[in-house]
Parts: sequence; structure tokens; C-alpha cells
Amino acid sequence: MLAKCQCGQLRAAVEAQTDQIVACHCRACQRRSGSPFGVIAYFDAHDVTLSGEAIEFTREADSGNRFTNAFCPHCGTTVWCRAELKPGVIGVPIGTFGDSGFPAPVRSVWEESMHSWVRLPDTVAHYPRGRS
Repeated sequence: MLAKCQCGQLRAAVEAQTDQIVACHCRACQRRSGSPFGVIAYFDAHDVTLSGEAIEFTREADSGNRFTNAFCPHCGTTVWCRAELKPGVIGVPIGTFGDSGFPAPVRSVWEESMHSWVRLPDTVAHYPRGRS
């Protein structure tokens, strides 16, 4: 699978499938994605090949851990991220795959800041904050 930014220069080639797909409604993910929530698929780092020029931005997550976004300096798209909470793992926002058949999230976190009109399936595990 190939994830890429809008202009195509920043890429993440993924050689595996995952069931670790998370919808996050925290304010930082809302701002990062420009939408009511962000959805990121997490993969073992050894299954992901990163290429292109990226700028990284690191912030403190609501959990207190550090979270780093890597985005294209030309078009601004976030193509991968790393969470201090998950060493050895790379997250890829699912929209960068350009695949409307990508699997749904398995959990939804930080729902305390979820927009009131957002509804996710009952099959998704729901958490008011991060997963315990």
C-alpha cells in the first residue's frame, strides 16, 4: 500500500496489513487533520518505508506523551506520525492511502471532545479519553 501527500513527494510504503486503526477526537487531531477527528492506522516500523522531504512537529499529547507528525513542506499533508506511547510503530493517516475501502477504525478515543453530530459504528470501541 502506498500513502502519499497531495503533491506526491512525501510517501509511506507499507508492506503489511493492520487492525490497529484509531479515530481520535482530541483537539490536536482535529487541528492536524482540519476535520472533526483524525483516523490513523498503526504499523510496525519495519513494515514501513518512508521517502521524501518531511518537516516534523512534536507536541505533548493529551496523554502527556510526545506525539510527532511528519508533513510535506510543499503541500502540508501529514503522511506519518510517531507516538512516544508506541515505540517501534509508525502511524499513517488513512486518507493518505486514497482508498475508500480502507478498514474502519477499531477504537475511538478522546470522545469527550467529539463533535456532537459524529456517529461511529457500535462495533468500534469507544473511550471518553485515551484507552486505559
